[in-house]
Amino acid sequence: MITKTSMKTHYNETLSIKNINETVTLAGWVSAVRDLGGIIFVELRDKTGYFQLVADPQINPTVHKVFSGLKDEYVIQVTGKVTKRPPETYNASLATGEIEIYPEHVEIFSEAKLLPFELSSEDTKEDIRLKYRYLDIRRPNMVKNLKLRHDIVRAIRNYMNESDFMEIETPILINTTPEGARDYLVPSRVQEGKFYALPQSPQIFKQLLMVGGLEKYYQIARCFRDEDLRADRQPEFTQVDIEMSFVNQEDIINLTEGLLKEAFKAAGVEINPPFERITWQEAMDRFGSDKPDARFGLELFDISDILLESTFEPVKETLKNGGIAKAIKIPGIAGYSRKEMDDVRAMAISFGAKGLAWITYMEDGTIKSPILKFLTEEQITTLQKRADAKPGDIVFFVADNPKTTYDVMGRFRLFFGQKLNLIDENKHALLWVVDFPMFEFSQEFNKVQAMHHPFTSPNLEDLDKMETEPLKCRSIAYDIVYNGTELGGGSVRIHSSEVQQKVFKVLGLTEEEVEQKFGFMLTAFQYGTPPHAGLAIGLDRLVALLAKQTSIREVIAFPKNSAAKCLMTNAPALVSEEQLRELHLKSTVKAPIH
Repeated sequence: MITKTSMKTHYNETLSIKNINETVTLAGWVSAVRDLGGIIFVELRDKTGYFQLVADPQINPTVHKVFSGLKDEYVIQVTGKVTKRPPETYNASLATGEIEIYPEHVEIFSEAKLLPFELSSEDTKEDIRLKYRYLDIRRPNMVKNLKLRHDIVRAIRNYMNESDFMEIETPILINTTPEGARDYLVPSRVQEGKFYALPQSPQIFKQLLMVGGLEKYYQIARCFRDEDLRADRQPEFTQVDIEMSFVNQEDIINLTEGLLKEAFKAAGVEINPPFERITWQEAMDRFGSDKPDARFGLELFDISDILLESTFEPVKETLKNGGIAKAIKIPGIAGYSRKEMDDVRAMAISFGAKGLAWITYMEDGTIKSPILKFLTEEQITTLQKRADAKPGDIVFFVADNPKTTYDVMGRFRLFFGQKLNLIDENKHALLWVVDFPMFEFSQEFNKVQAMHHPFTSPNLEDLDKMETEPLKCRSIAYDIVYNGTELGGGSVRIHSSEVQQKVFKVLGLTEEEVEQKFGFMLTAFQYGTPPHAGLAIGLDRLVALLAKQTSIREVIAFPKNSAAKCLMTNAPALVSEEQLRELHLKSTVKAPIH
């Protein structure tokens, strides 16, 4: 490891008791200054950690005088001999807690104004931290997070390089593509009235690299999506992008499991592939989610058959019209007050339910519920056995269309998993969700859409359903899920023009639309296309989870805030009329005159 530079011989935490009596030069930031009866202690911080410096006026009055004028965040350089601290002053919380330096020479490189916030404070508002991000990065937690990101990326690159992949950069300025979110558009100065788009993913280009015969590609890729933000989204983000030729789903899964094992190891976490695999339908039926958190139970169960035989007419009508009824048993809450139950009902409605029903199994063995009058004794017994309900439990259920039922009950499950402290935060539950539906019906656009993208291969067993029952057609798509978060996903791609045309037909695309949106890609596929498949992993999300951060902003050096704005540089910003004219644009918002 190289530690020496022209201005320092060591980084702080590379020094230890082994360096006693060595003369060294350190440089960094003043983290704290303490004057204890004339002897001044300075805590010096660099990228590795802290080191204690001591100035005694009896030993070196010149250094002591300089130290007496130091303030927090001054940048200094010191030279001196490493000495052992008196045992009673050891600091076990520091890697350098047994040693210190009485500098023989000190130089101030730069002074610092009073900081707008304390680096040690955990209560600083995020917008303040982002405005002064260059200061925020000095905080040990941020240094630790960015170092972890570096270590994970290095592990990923090493693994991919050793697996004979080529790292290839794909274009940033591309044509607009029909992906799942809005494009960021970039006006062209030399092509009047025309625009580039920033890539939402390298999807098309990585498939074309397979047509080009490179067979194994990867990239730590920058991607851009103009969508509403939340804790795990940014307008610009990074993904680990992978594509391979002459492979099937099994090959991609095996490769990804090996990659994740190395990435987790870089974070000090041991995981052991192979991971569990469940189908999309099983995930929805058991967990109400296609990214299930498998660290705890509270699995859903179906009671549609029981309710269809009941006299609960509104629910029966829903079920006869294609709805489903899913239930969940929540243990030990039979003592909930009326207000608490009202709050639970209100929560279910806020999740999208039209209503919520429940059966309470009292501690004294009695059963209470407003729906018991609709059920026979046999149905009540069957439901209790299916729920494995015991005194003290409550069984909740929702009956609605499948999408609403799954969504409500999945969120219900997570709520009670957290509320009842059932989630083991030290557990690492990884699983694959496979056999996704090929298509889904969009209520918003009133048409069938591809659940992933139109180049995803359908399951060949379901090809006969493409024209007659497309919503029952499965795809060869797969997602990797970690503790209830989708880390990434991908699919086997279509390489048959005949199958591709069938998919476009299901999607209702005309020949003109196909040519406009995908013409160049389909042309490329006419010149010999190998079977290929790929996957992308969200790097920001992966690092945030391994760093135990709730927001990906904590593992990105210079992120945007929740309004997609960089508070430090004030981007996005208005531009001058001259710049707009050069780009052949007009704005409805006028830039201020300076």
